[in-house]
Amino acid sequence: MLHDVILEGHGARLVPLDLPHAEALAAFVDARVWAGMSSALPVGVDAWRAEIEGARAAPGRLAFAALDAATGEVRGSTSFYDRDLRVPRVEIGHTFFAPRWWGTSNNPACKLLMLEHAFDVWGCARVALRADTRNTRSVAAITRLGAVPEGVLRNHRLAPDGSRGDTAYFSILPGEWPAVRAGLRARLGAA
Repeated sequence: MLHDVILEGHGARLVPLDLPHAEALAAFVDARVWAGMSSALPVGVDAWRAEIEGARAAPGRLAFAALDAATGEVRGSTSFYDRDLRVPRVEIGHTFFAPRWWGTSNNPACKLLMLEHAFDVWGCARVALRADTRNTRSVAAITRLGAVPEGVLRNHRLAPDGSRGDTAYFSILPGEWPAVRAGLRARLGAA
């Protein structure tokens, strides 16, 4: 869905994902980066434009381009999705970053910004994150955030190659948020 949410801090800037980001995403997204996604790898700028248009058209999804706050370099993308402010709850996902940003402060910074918005602005009672269990890098990153494992949905995902996969679910609730926030801030302070 179209939105105007911009989040910035800790060297990262999240802006609404838009067509001008297609060229930068096409330049670094490959099979390693796209691992665990349930859609086919977009190849080329035109495919990325279509991917961005799909993300922007999805109801309840606020897709962001993750930028370097100082240089404007596109680091990747992440989204809020399945947002239901009546409950209120949201999921964070559709996340991928250029390999040069793996293992840096980028993911903790982006997730801190998004979690602050979800809990402190929207007043969410639940923020969920999930990953294909085969995507051990993503599962480890979610675990390092401090999200609580909830379980595994078996045979829940269909990969582009037709294989079935399991989905590991995690969540953060309001009572857990202060400790998660402190942990992320400590990680960012050490970076």
